[in-house]
Amino acid sequence: MLRHFNYLMSNLSSLNFFWPELLLSATALIAIIADLFYDRKNSYKVSYWALGGLLLTFFILRSFGGNSISGLFMGTMAIDPFSEFFKILIVLSTVIVILMSFNSSELKDYRKGEYYTIMLIMAFGLVMMTSAIDVLMFYVAIEIVSIMSFFLAGYLKKNPHSNEASLKYVIYGAFSSGVMLYGLSILFGLTGETNFFEIKKVISSLGPESNLALILSIVFILVGLGYKISAVPFHFWTPDVYEGSPTSITAYLSVAPKAAGFALILRFFNISFGSGEAMGSDNWLALNGLPWPFLIAVLSAATMTIGNLVAIQQESVKRMLAYSSIAHAGYMMMAIPVMSQSGIYGIMIYLFMYMFMNLGAFFVVMFVQDETGGENFDNFNGLGWKMPFLGIVMTLFMVALTGLPPTSGFVGKFYIFAAVIEAGNQYYWLAFVGVINSVVSLYYYIRVVKHMFFIGERSESVTLPGSNFTTALLAALALPTFFLGWYFGPLVDWANRSMVFFLGT
Repeated sequence: MLRHFNYLMSNLSSLNFFWPELLLSATALIAIIADLFYDRKNSYKVSYWALGGLLLTFFILRSFGGNSISGLFMGTMAIDPFSEFFKILIVLSTVIVILMSFNSSELKDYRKGEYYTIMLIMAFGLVMMTSAIDVLMFYVAIEIVSIMSFFLAGYLKKNPHSNEASLKYVIYGAFSSGVMLYGLSILFGLTGETNFFEIKKVISSLGPESNLALILSIVFILVGLGYKISAVPFHFWTPDVYEGSPTSITAYLSVAPKAAGFALILRFFNISFGSGEAMGSDNWLALNGLPWPFLIAVLSAATMTIGNLVAIQQESVKRMLAYSSIAHAGYMMMAIPVMSQSGIYGIMIYLFMYMFMNLGAFFVVMFVQDETGGENFDNFNGLGWKMPFLGIVMTLFMVALTGLPPTSGFVGKFYIFAAVIEAGNQYYWLAFVGVINSVVSLYYYIRVVKHMFFIGERSESVTLPGSNFTTALLAALALPTFFLGWYFGPLVDWANRSMVFFLGT
């Protein structure tokens, strides 16, 4: 399914294929200008411009993408079905989070225009990450995302927890960025190249005397990429930042950067360190003799285990979902050591399913926080009786996050586990660890359901969750979470069709 193309476009010609990114940047610029004409009370209207630009971007991606496979801007970016898949996921998640933000009480005392503008710029950086095939573009895109994330995490300027979250995010982010940059500089020093394909050519000809430098380079690069996806041991920022950030931003950070991070990891290692068109555990060019697939498998096991075990101890549902996000990164990492085609599209399917159920769970947490003033488990007491619809959809999201049938979460995990088992008996232990961790996660997810239906007084009055808009958005997130567990064929076909990389210079 992976095909080679030897077409590199000039900068001017590349603009014909750069419309989604151009539209996002133009929308962000329009949002900045529009915000100048609104007072604080009406600054929320910038969201209309943001949504319009994002929906138009989505339309362009669906209408004109998919068939184009080229190297843009003299080999710094790739346009291919693989990047298109992740761009659509990022745009959809951005749209959903903006809609979630409409009724957020956390943001009511703040100017929302710049909030939506920063989200647009962050979305631009994320889609750039999915297409980067050059070290310089790789780093610039990550830094755009990081800087915007710092702003959004600390957006509640009057809230000391938000300030703390932003400060910790900046410190951890600066450290990981510096380490990653050092690793990239070592890689450039060894190869003299910044393009992924050229790096691969040079690495394949290096002697064993370069192994130590390559080890350091890969380890340092993994620090930066592991930070983006919240992988152990680079996850320390996640719980505090997620807890202190606005809940809508916490939801966004748990999905969109994770998706872009995995897209970049898959493309970078597939191109730079893979020996064939279908990269596998036996096809790593670099560092022969070093068990890189096994080491990444160990990191995967550690990530899901630590994430789940610490999640059990939390009293805040928001913080619990933060550790849950770490565990889900571990599940997706299971497919990286095998790096087969089935493993790659397994990650893609998992991320798409994860978007709906995780954003839905955070939306419920945001609603409960707005209604009760907190997001602890006790704040969910009796919620299922007072607001049955809210209790039912939250139960659905919890079951899906656990990975139980017949929800979409089961389908996502099934493809990940299937890819690991197909790789051979050397990875059976990893699949077993994944199953055990899924069982462990059931404890804290069902705990939310317990508090909603079995703890607290039963309310005799039944109400709907807030406005019709809130109900509609929850339903829009719950429906794919449920029906994609039954009817997932089109998504699987789409992921398979998206397994076409730009693989040539």
